[in-house]
Amino acid sequence: MTADLSRLLAALPPDMLPPGRPVSPEGGGPPVYWLSDEPVTDFGLWARLRARHRESGLWPLLLTGLASDETRPWVAGEVWPAGMSAPDRHDPVEVLAAWWRDSTTTGEDDDPEAPGEATAPFGRTWPGLAAPGEPDEPADDCADGYAEFLVAGSTRLGLVPAARSADTLAVTGWSGPANHVGDAGQLSAVLRSWEKRFGVRVVGVGFDTLHLSVAAPPTSIEHARRVAAEHFAFCPDNVWQGAGTLQKYAEQVVGVPSWWFWWD
Repeated sequence: MTADLSRLLAALPPDMLPPGRPVSPEGGGPPVYWLSDEPVTDFGLWARLRARHRESGLWPLLLTGLASDETRPWVAGEVWPAGMSAPDRHDPVEVLAAWWRDSTTTGEDDDPEAPGEATAPFGRTWPGLAAPGEPDEPADDCADGYAEFLVAGSTRLGLVPAARSADTLAVTGWSGPANHVGDAGQLSAVLRSWEKRFGVRVVGVGFDTLHLSVAAPPTSIEHARRVAAEHFAFCPDNVWQGAGTLQKYAEQVVGVPSWWFWWD
């Protein structure tokens, strides 16, 4: 166990956590997160741990595995933290713009007509960042409520030594979107921007899925289109294999206090 992780875990009340263990990357190296042995059954535990984050330095996550093999990635340690860059090395504007260009050069299945249709009214032109939203409630309160909703089935509790929720993807070395982007440091850089503009918190992470609470979602269709453009750059599959177009996707995120992403 790394000194930092062991020290942070030892500082928690001994009766606060269920049985669990620190997990090391399967390729070797010190543990990068703690994982409960069994699925979470205490609906309020995530919120209690989140409330202690500022003093503990441990951000809680609700972790799920691949449907066909629930040991992947979290139980097996199928993560690569050594291969991830630091989030502060990246400008989220530049990152999203580059992903947008990559995803609009050709459409899904290399259909050259698809990008213009799917990303109308922007076409292949990156529209830039969406304006910040207006929070409906404190971001951490929103996250607590979403966590209660996500606790179910085979969801395990994880604890990650990270200063903010956005950084947990880079710290753990999560590789769920490997077919889209291989560096979780870039993902975390974008999530930092979403934390600031939309009150986002990282609550749940699966094999290739990501669940975010959103305290300040877009409340108009015009704002939602700009948010949808960022989501398309971040995770094109949400549009290509979901709503089909930015317009339809935008209609789905207006006023919704959670965002869900899935990479093929």
